Amino acid sequence: MAEHGKGPLAGIRVTDFSWVWAGPFCTLQLAHLGAEVIRIETTKRICVTRLLPPWAEGQPNPNTSGYFNQYNQGKRAITLDLQTSEGQEIARRLVAISDIVVENFAAGVLDRLGLGYEDLRKVKPDIIMISMSGYGQTGPLRHYISYGPAQVPMAGFSTLTGYRHWDQPMHVGLSYGDPNAGHHAAFAILAALWHRHHTGEGQYIDMSQWESTIALLGDAILHQQMMGYQPPRLGNRDPYMAPHGFFRCRPAEPGSLPEGMLLEDRWVSIACASDDEWRALCRVMERPELADDPRFATLEARKQNEDELERIVEEWTLTQDPFEATRKLQEAGVAAFPPLSNKELSEDEGLNAWGAFAEKEHPIVGVRKHIGIPWKLSRTPCEVWRAAPVLGQDNDYVFHQLLGMSEQEIAALKEKGVIV
Repeated sequence: MAEHGKGPLAGIRVTDFSWVWAGPFCTLQLAHLGAEVIRIETTKRICVTRLLPPWAEGQPNPNTSGYFNQYNQGKRAITLDLQTSEGQEIARRLVAISDIVVENFAAGVLDRLGLGYEDLRKVKPDIIMISMSGYGQTGPLRHYISYGPAQVPMAGFSTLTGYRHWDQPMHVGLSYGDPNAGHHAAFAILAALWHRHHTGEGQYIDMSQWESTIALLGDAILHQQMMGYQPPRLGNRDPYMAPHGFFRCRPAEPGSLPEGMLLEDRWVSIACASDDEWRALCRVMERPELADDPRFATLEARKQNEDELERIVEEWTLTQDPFEATRKLQEAGVAAFPPLSNKELSEDEGLNAWGAFAEKEHPIVGVRKHIGIPWKLSRTPCEVWRAAPVLGQDNDYVFHQLLGMSEQEIAALKEKGVIV
């Protein structure tokens, strides 16, 4: 069926109606697991992520977006206008030879196109379909448009993020709702596949991205329920570790940092989860007397004197190179690591040796380094079998080879603007 055929989902086909980030992030996981994912796109309404930077060589183009090309590795792509009756019929034909359907539009969008679950199960009774709308298919918010940045404050993140004593909402800097929803959806699909394997039954999965994002803050919600008030903002601190945070290090030598970073932008993260680790940190800092200092001898004492504790630790880190400090602390059994720039991540010896990155030939931008598959399976090894597709790259494969259309049929549909 597919050119790759590796991984535990080899032989599974996905019709992917999704766009932007959450849905494609879900189908990325399925592609990583070996499924043949076929994205349905149209040049009449190009996916938002094809229009976002970074661009290869700084040249904006729907096929050169690093954003799109990261989250659509290993997939196929066709162009099809679903606003036409012919396009809808072709989509149904593709679903008839698929196992999974993924969509993340607002509630009711695919139903109005004749591509809802009840329509699709008529052409494939055991189809597994997931709708990843922002607020689910029922309820008063079901028709609302949703994007990840709005789900962050709606899920409660913005009242918890920030330094102590801040009172204004604070964005976390990442649209957690999108990739989190993608992971939730992929897991739900795997569970549905397991169910179908044992029963022969397909099913419809109604997933709310909002609710899946709220699930990340279970401890904070329980705190509110049990204590009667929400947990306070802690900045980089932790309720059960001290010291715990980022500490400024010795400034770098001129010319040694990535372009755009300041010389003083050098930090190391340190986390002591026990009294033993605190004593190890004291030895590394060559301040063994601090281990028995009554202000710091126990976690409770360190939390009560945390301002002074952090001042003392940073007094030491300011004399240290962050990577050298990391080496010393790790050898002593203390969790520590510098925050890395994107350049440092891509060049990291450990990540490259582990195989964290995928480098495949893209038809337009050539070979680029992308984050690859973050797991390794011994019995069913996975691989990124090719780079993300350009618009319509697999039209011939899908329409001609899979659906058996003649060249004359395909040409006529292109002429009518159905394949576009």
